[in-house]
Amino acid sequence: MAKDTTKDMTQGSPMKLILGFSVPLLFGFLFQQFYSVVDTVIVGRFLGVNALAGVGSTGSVNFLIIGFCMGVCNGFAIPLAHKFGAKDYAGLRQFTANAMWLSIAFAVVMTLATSLLCRNILTLMKTPEDIFEHAYIYILIIFIGIPATYLYNMLSGIIRAMGDSKTPLVFLTLSSLLNIALDLVCILNFGMGVAGAALATVVSQGVSGVLCLLYMIRKFPLLHIKKDEWKPNPSHMATLCGMGIPMGLQYSITAIGSVILQTSVNTLGAVAVASVTAAGKVSMFFCCPFDAMGSTMATYGGQNVGAKKLDRLGQGMKACVILGSVYSLLACAVLSLFGNRLAALFIDAASPELLENARLLLIVNSAFFIPLALVNIVRFMIQGMGFGTLAILAGVCEMVARSLAGLFLVPTFGFIGVCFASPLAWIFADAFLIPAYLHVKKKLQRLFEPSAPGRA
Repeated sequence: MAKDTTKDMTQGSPMKLILGFSVPLLFGFLFQQFYSVVDTVIVGRFLGVNALAGVGSTGSVNFLIIGFCMGVCNGFAIPLAHKFGAKDYAGLRQFTANAMWLSIAFAVVMTLATSLLCRNILTLMKTPEDIFEHAYIYILIIFIGIPATYLYNMLSGIIRAMGDSKTPLVFLTLSSLLNIALDLVCILNFGMGVAGAALATVVSQGVSGVLCLLYMIRKFPLLHIKKDEWKPNPSHMATLCGMGIPMGLQYSITAIGSVILQTSVNTLGAVAVASVTAAGKVSMFFCCPFDAMGSTMATYGGQNVGAKKLDRLGQGMKACVILGSVYSLLACAVLSLFGNRLAALFIDAASPELLENARLLLIVNSAFFIPLALVNIVRFMIQGMGFGTLAILAGVCEMVARSLAGLFLVPTFGFIGVCFASPLAWIFADAFLIPAYLHVKKKLQRLFEPSAPGRA
């Protein structure tokens, strides 16, 4: 059965492979966005602007912590992709077992730390008093649900490392429908407020994680870990942490700049915060293809490096950049024409100022979608090639850019400064990532030169 669900990305047309892998992954990301978008729509329309602003004000710190979880899991999956590409299935099982042990440890520590410190974090971020309790209740429940985040992201990462991007989509579809139902029940029937929205998100993600686990047990015989393979291996754990922690830090370091920016946005008032929240939800949907392309290139790069087929790296990069550029132009056109109408979906009787702010933010950001596409494609390719530490430096570039925007652009220019924060971050990151990719490719070529006959 495993042959039907895994996909070897070391042979065949790169364009066809990338499309075939990324399209199901794209739908998976789109459905995953329903977790937060449904929360936003229901909160904004039934609980009011302050509740919406409260949930929205947690976005950057949410990304800081949950982004680290996702990055770590994506990093853990890279050695698995290498082993699968090399057809070392015993090694694949050993790395899988050690990745699971590490995920459990990370989840326990992070849940305890963030739950205890989240009120202090919101205070440091200068969260306005009229939305503080909404923000606190929402993010506390999200942090308590960190184990569910690890469960889904680790298991879906393992499945993708083996070339199967379709199965996580099915489970996310089911859990998204559950999320919608729980949102309506918890908020409208039980009157749980923003707590109901957060609880629906956590439970739904937990369900998708359990479904991934059951699927792996039934459909992947080569992942049936033997008793001796469950033993923790310090060498394997060091390799996993060497990939996972840099990728997690990449997200978190990037998010530090977002936290600084959000702190500056908070000083502009609840309307500005709600504007950023509404525009952000629209933008997340339109940015899902970039996330799908990035995850695809991590698996593509990992498998081809494992198989020592380095010539395919450039072919895959070219194909994905073409796809990303075409999509960027189409997305920019749509958001320029309909951005304000899409933002209005999240607010009932929204103020003209709020919708105008949201429209401006969407237009400016979408004008720079090609640099964003390059950030995702190049960064994840580098990570898949085994150089995850460089992702930290790319994250530092984004952090510096967003910090500068929060400290100088927003206080000086107001909301227009917020609009140019992310484009500035993407340009800073690209200025580092493109030369870094050329460097690591040459490094691998020198490393694998004796194996040239095995290259394609």
